[in-house]
Amino acid sequence: MCDLNDQEELHKYTRRDFGAWAASAGLLTALPMVANAAAVAEREVSIATPDGSCDAYFVAPTSGAAPGVLVWPDVFGLRPAFRQMGKRLAESGYSVLVVNPFYRQKKAPTAPQGGQTPIAEVMPLMQALTPAMHLADGKAFVAWLDAQAEVDKQRKIGTTGYCMGGPIAVRTATVAPGRVGAVGSFHGAAMVTAAPDSPHRLVAQTQAHYLIAVAENDDAKDPEAKATLRAALDSAKLPAEVEVYAAAHGWCPPDTRVYDAAQSERAWTRLLATFGKALA
Repeated sequence: MCDLNDQEELHKYTRRDFGAWAASAGLLTALPMVANAAAVAEREVSIATPDGSCDAYFVAPTSGAAPGVLVWPDVFGLRPAFRQMGKRLAESGYSVLVVNPFYRQKKAPTAPQGGQTPIAEVMPLMQALTPAMHLADGKAFVAWLDAQAEVDKQRKIGTTGYCMGGPIAVRTATVAPGRVGAVGSFHGAAMVTAAPDSPHRLVAQTQAHYLIAVAENDDAKDPEAKATLRAALDSAKLPAEVEVYAAAHGWCPPDTRVYDAAQSERAWTRLLATFGKALA
């Protein structure tokens, strides 16, 4: 699967046609409307962590309490595309927190052109993070969600991660196994590695349902990774869906050059189905 710390992978992304990217910078595809959408309220929030204060976006239904969801953005960070995705999830009946994973270095937005920012400009932000930071942040963000009146503490929390956020979502489930009931990884990076703390080795420490959506080109690079993930999830006896989507790495956020509306909607449908079962 994709490993954005890999120099070959970095060069692949930096060789892209940035003229075309720049021409469409700032364009954000409108996501489909939610049927019977809940009325929601949104606000910018600051969350205390062991390393400072994280700026984040919180959006939730205005009526009653709903299951909490923690969203980890991709390497381009918290931006309008992820606010749009978070709001859509809230309109579907969830209290959603979308965080700035790079708060230690810079407040959002951290990518000047959103999902079309040259990858070389944001790689140093991602490379400065460590698994220990992921764990500490996940614990702090789950605790923050549980302190909000809009979050139903009687129901499990879900977490989703995109690209680099995939492994972070898994690590979040390890620090709050009794609370995190569902993990979604979309074109996750480095989900299977040789490291002792590779995400596939951590799933046994969790109690979550899993939705692992793999990009076609990531699978081509590492075709054994999906089987390794499936085996780890089966061994842990965790409900899981691991599938390769006919789309390129980065296909879900609606501001990327490789955004695929049809495959994004397919992933969205599977996410709602997973949450519907796991967060009941």
